[in-house]
Amino acid sequence: MTVHPTAIIDPKAQVHPSCKIGPYCVIGPEVNMGEGCHLVSHVAIEGPTKIGAHNRFFPFCSIGMAPQDLTYAGEPTRLEIGEDNEIREFVTISRGTVKGGGLTRVGSHILIMAYTHIAHDCVIGDHVILANAATLGGHVTVEEWAQVGALCPVHHFVRIGAHSFVGGGTTITRDVLPFSKTSASRDARAYGLNAIGLERRGFSKERIRKIHHAYKTLLASKLNTSQALEKLKAEPHRGEDVEMLIKFIENSERGVIK
Repeated sequence: MTVHPTAIIDPKAQVHPSCKIGPYCVIGPEVNMGEGCHLVSHVAIEGPTKIGAHNRFFPFCSIGMAPQDLTYAGEPTRLEIGEDNEIREFVTISRGTVKGGGLTRVGSHILIMAYTHIAHDCVIGDHVILANAATLGGHVTVEEWAQVGALCPVHHFVRIGAHSFVGGGTTITRDVLPFSKTSASRDARAYGLNAIGLERRGFSKERIRKIHHAYKTLLASKLNTSQALEKLKAEPHRGEDVEMLIKFIENSERGVIK
C-alpha cells in the first residue's frame, strides 16, 4: 500500500494493500476498502463504511460521515459503495439512519461530480451521473443510468426513474418517470446592453452607440435573428465590436438567448 506520510489510517481500518492514499487523508475505524482505490488528497472517510474496488476519491470529499438528521443519536449505521466510481471534489455522502433502514447505498460505475451531496438512506443505482452540486435529500432513490443535472435539489423520499435525464437547475419534489426528460422551464432572455460594464472597461461613447444600435436591431426590432444579421452586415462602418457580435451569433451551435 502506498501511503503518504501525512495520511492517518486508523489501525482498525481494513485497506487493501493495492490502494494509494494521498496527502492529508484520514481513514477512520470500521472502514473496509477494496483493492485499487485511490484517495488523491484531503479525503476523509468514517465508518462503518464498505468500499469496493477501483474507486477514486478526489480532494476534500467527506465519505461515510454521520447523517445530517436531528434524530440521529450515534447509532452504527452504514454506507456501502460499489466499484469503479469517480467521486469528485467536495462530495459528501452520509451514512444511513435507523429509521431509514440504517444504510446508504451507492452502486458501481458512477460519476459523482463536485459538490454533490448524497444524504442518509439514499440508494444510487449503477451507471448514474450526478452533476455538479446535485443535492439529494434523505431516502432518495436514483435508479440505474439516470442523470441528474447540476444544481438540482431533490426532495427527500423522491425516486428518479431509470434512464431518465433531469436538466440542470431543476427542483425535483415528485418522482421522475423512467426514460423521461425532465427540466424546469427556462425563460432566460437578453435585456439589452451591458453599457455600464463597457464604460468601466474604457469603451468610448461611439463604440457603445454602435453596439447599442446592433442590440436594438437584434432584440427590439420585429426581425428574426437571420434578418437582423443581414441588416447589420449591410450597414457600413459598423465597427469591430458589431462584427464580433455577428460572428459570435453565426458560429453559435445551440442558438443565442434573445
